[in-house]
Amino acid sequence: MGHAGMAAAAVRYLRSADAPPVAALPRPELRCVGEDERAPIPQADFRRVLGHFATGVVVVTAPATTDDPQAGFACQSFSSLSLDPPLVAFMVGRTSTSWPRIARAGVFCVNVLSAGQGELCRAFAVSGADKFAGVAYDAAPVSGSPRLAGTLAWIDCTIHAVHTGGDHLIVVGRVDALGGEDAPDGPLLFHRGRFGRLEG
Repeated sequence: MGHAGMAAAAVRYLRSADAPPVAALPRPELRCVGEDERAPIPQADFRRVLGHFATGVVVVTAPATTDDPQAGFACQSFSSLSLDPPLVAFMVGRTSTSWPRIARAGVFCVNVLSAGQGELCRAFAVSGADKFAGVAYDAAPVSGSPRLAGTLAWIDCTIHAVHTGGDHLIVVGRVDALGGEDAPDGPLLFHRGRFGRLEG
């Protein structure tokens, strides 16, 4: 089963769970842009220009299940989405090896990294290693996902929906619990391929 199939299976599973339903808005009328309507954008240009947009950095984690070990990956494509109901979203590449485990768990925790956690971010950006080795964490209160120590904030979620987006998937999470605290060094930022911090 491919990643899209796993995502669809996760959505089917969540729709059958006892979570309170959220009414969906009608789908807008959409159409694809034709091949003759727009010149393709070179990937190098896309990366260079979009790299000017500074983002925060999070680590998305999921608990171990009977079939999978705990999972986690570094992510800069994260956003709040809705206040009522409380929803957040993150984007993950279809080739991610962590995503299938998160999808099968059906839950996740978003850990918002502080400025001093660049090395922690790098550890969760690699593939195939034991990312949790030597990392301090406890269990998020609802999902049981790893809640990393020293982060600025954590958001404990249940997967609400998964949408396709080109070579990525758009994962929407319903927020079940959250917390955070101010830190003197502020958030970890990512800009033009490098980590940074707020000055002020």
